[in-house]
Amino acid sequence: MPPPSNHGTNTPAQKTSTARSTSHRSSNRPPRRKEAEMAGLFGGAASSAANTNPTQGDLSKDVAVADPPEDSISNIAFSPQSEHLAVASWDKKVRIYEIDQNGNSQGKALFDFEGPVLNCAWSKEGINSNSVQDGSKVFGASADKTAKMLDIQSGSTQQVAQHDQPISCCETIVAGGNQMLVTGGWDKMVKYWDLRSPTPAGQVEAKERIYTMDVRNDMLVVGTADRWIHVVNVNQPGTFYRTLQSPLKWQSRVVSIFSPEPNGFAIGSIEGRCAIQYVEDKDQSGNFSFKCHRQTPPNDRNTSNVFAVNAISFHPQHGTFSTAGSDGTFHFWDKDAKHRLKGYPEVGGSIVATDFNKGGNIFAYAVSYDWSKGYQGNSQQYPNKIMLHPIVGDECKPRPKTGKR
Repeated sequence: MPPPSNHGTNTPAQKTSTARSTSHRSSNRPPRRKEAEMAGLFGGAASSAANTNPTQGDLSKDVAVADPPEDSISNIAFSPQSEHLAVASWDKKVRIYEIDQNGNSQGKALFDFEGPVLNCAWSKEGINSNSVQDGSKVFGASADKTAKMLDIQSGSTQQVAQHDQPISCCETIVAGGNQMLVTGGWDKMVKYWDLRSPTPAGQVEAKERIYTMDVRNDMLVVGTADRWIHVVNVNQPGTFYRTLQSPLKWQSRVVSIFSPEPNGFAIGSIEGRCAIQYVEDKDQSGNFSFKCHRQTPPNDRNTSNVFAVNAISFHPQHGTFSTAGSDGTFHFWDKDAKHRLKGYPEVGGSIVATDFNKGGNIFAYAVSYDWSKGYQGNSQQYPNKIMLHPIVGDECKPRPKTGKR
């Protein structure tokens, strides 16, 4: 099973070591759902007379990315500048796809590692002349204990990071005007890399093995084993601004920072729960958690089959967010209204990673085996695909404020 990540990363040892703790009772029965009216692909409209439930979404216009990876997908990330999607996978590669306005995709580049690739990220724009520019570089983090960088324009690849254990997470930050890579690994280390130097510019030790990481503006959030969460101000990267334990009782699988205002983050756990957590003391009254990604068998209303929350992504403009899980469904939520906006039918396999594009009109989700049922749950027939879901109309828009809270 993959370890937790903000984009559903997975690492070799955990295929067996954590399968027991995350194996929940599950059912192959698709959840009972009503059809709902939905808009078509990237702008075109589609409707059905049978669509009567406004909170039920439609997958019929979703488009598959061409030539997906040959093994399980661990992470996906859209470019912050263009319609390019980076995909990290267990076949030891990071692939970059170009997506046009009709949802057609084409592979544009790839680079290789010596082990499974667990995470990927794009460069951001720094202000100094030596900084890489926005979206011009792609980074991959691997179980081979290295991170590499691909220059999109030149096609050249170089190693830019090294850990003592598999690197489970990578993100890019801009600190002091400089582009830097942040890596987190099973050696419990958070390391900061100036891309002009082969040695880390700084590092700090987390409480446990690092499973998930997210960054937005000046905030970096790191999730580890034993449910620890570290919050970092990237302008003071050598110390933890806050350290807390997840309010959820079971292992964290993903953290994702609020957008567009990064004053808190969401946590997803293996027990089908999501927590909304604010950083500052003055905002703690806004913290809450809720159940999600659960199914009730039709013949046993007292039982709930519980599934891991593998991925959480915030919409870049609206501040709403998605959850996706081992049950093969994804949902859109409004945290401020504490309301589910849309829920979608099961997609045929576990969803391991998600991301919105920069414009917020495409929601990508990756379907692969997530090892939640151990080795015996895997098969050659298990789907391995990346889907592009068009966001149209009010699908991700928050509920109108009524003044009643």
